[in-house]
Amino acid sequence: MAIETPPVGRTRANQPPALERYDVFASNRPLADALRREGAAWAEERCSLLGVELGGEPLEWGRLANEHPPRLRTHDRFGERIDEVEFHPAWHALLELAVEAGLHALPWREPRPGAHVARAALFVTFSQVEAGVGCPISMTHAAVPALRAQRDLLDEWEPRLLSLVYDPDLRPAAEKDGALIGMAMTERRGGSDVRTNETVAEPIGADEAELTGSKWFCSAPMSDAFLVLAQAPAGLSCYLVPRVLPDSERNGLRIERLKDKLGNRSNASAEITLERAWGRLVGEEGRGVATIAEMVNHTRLDCVLGSTALIRRAVAEATHHAAHRITFGRPLAEQPLMANVLADLCLESEAATAAALRLARAYDEDDLPFRRLATAVLKYWVCKTTPPLVAEALECVGGNGYVEESVLPRLHRESPLNSLWEGAGNVNCLDVLRVLARMPDAAEAYLEEVRLAGGADARLDGAIDELEDELARPSEGGARHLVELMAAVLQASLLVRTGEAAVSDAFTASRIGRAAGRAFGTLPAGLDLRAIVERGRPSV
Repeated sequence: MAIETPPVGRTRANQPPALERYDVFASNRPLADALRREGAAWAEERCSLLGVELGGEPLEWGRLANEHPPRLRTHDRFGERIDEVEFHPAWHALLELAVEAGLHALPWREPRPGAHVARAALFVTFSQVEAGVGCPISMTHAAVPALRAQRDLLDEWEPRLLSLVYDPDLRPAAEKDGALIGMAMTERRGGSDVRTNETVAEPIGADEAELTGSKWFCSAPMSDAFLVLAQAPAGLSCYLVPRVLPDSERNGLRIERLKDKLGNRSNASAEITLERAWGRLVGEEGRGVATIAEMVNHTRLDCVLGSTALIRRAVAEATHHAAHRITFGRPLAEQPLMANVLADLCLESEAATAAALRLARAYDEDDLPFRRLATAVLKYWVCKTTPPLVAEALECVGGNGYVEESVLPRLHRESPLNSLWEGAGNVNCLDVLRVLARMPDAAEAYLEEVRLAGGADARLDGAIDELEDELARPSEGGARHLVELMAAVLQASLLVRTGEAAVSDAFTASRIGRAAGRAFGTLPAGLDLRAIVERGRPSV
């Protein structure tokens, strides 16, 4: 039986055009506005150049890298142990693009006002195309402040960590033009409770040791070196463990298996065994948690940025679809209930974007009290809100959204991950309590920030007063309530200050001063939904 196919160039009836061949950065108006607002207008052209490139062929690379996940090769054809991870060429193309754009090193290469904000905008833009590459990029970026605790190590590794050359070949770091850093902290016994780790570091010199033990999660196992926690004579310590030693001998790091993960399929995560692996001490022996804490803070920032990117990509797909799909005689986006849903999604996206780039500015300004508290708050909240938002965006697209080609299933599988990485929700809430107890000026710094919008909205003023009361009497049982209030008040304060009245009024009306609906699409009447959706829809 003959099958009819539409002539070349004819579009299928009532099917929206693919969201491609567009500037991923400039079409994200909340992100472009936040870049300028937070002090990095100088990077706008750079961001747009990357945005244009990402809107082309890299969209296909993201699909291919996920459809062809990495494979572990433990032995070569002669039976020799090699412990190598094979990736699809699309993965290498994406990682090369990210490194060339400086996503792993921009603030360290260009220590100027707004550098962290610029990198944040680039990271959010890039992660909309593919999230898995963000892992090695984030680890490498965050390793630099951790290595500052050991100046000689930083001097040795920094030229390669700051290089814009992607060099995936496995050989001694001294022979390479560029290098990436991974991390291995958690073990089966304790998970986030790293102080129970059983990996042992046996000293063999003043700052050298041989590490023996197992790690339940090793991030980016194809990296050139890893920051590893191990028990030394003085207690839990941090070590830099290279994959290949200076004499080209493989270090004693064995990859047991790659994790078969829900999402993040393009990226390799592994279980490893250390067999007398040589490592260099980073920081003071017995102070491993303190040494690696700065790295964790930077990677938590990237979790916020990564979730902000997932939210944005989901909202872009949903609003683009609804603007072009005709239902019952008019665009889906103009149907009143759908308009409410889309506007609600756009509010969440803009709030996450504004907060993420404000947080990045705190890293530029080295505002430790605010930065330390806001990182844990936003790591909890932005990452926590991502899965339900992506699910709602998928539903906006309908049955086609449930099909792999729509990209939304990939986003949906990816969406819970950032809430797990670098401490799940409870860990970050407990960290908020820890900061409040150990840094008395942190609460006041947070309140000073949200009070910058004082007097602009009576509902927000009331919420700030409520927050001040709650901060004075925190408790573990009520930690999630406190952190969610902190996040909502900060986001509302930031949106009020942007001057986008339709957005700030709707956010305050729905997130502050009333019982929020349990699902998206429950915005109260009287809001300018069209303006909110048009601002959030990608301009293609």
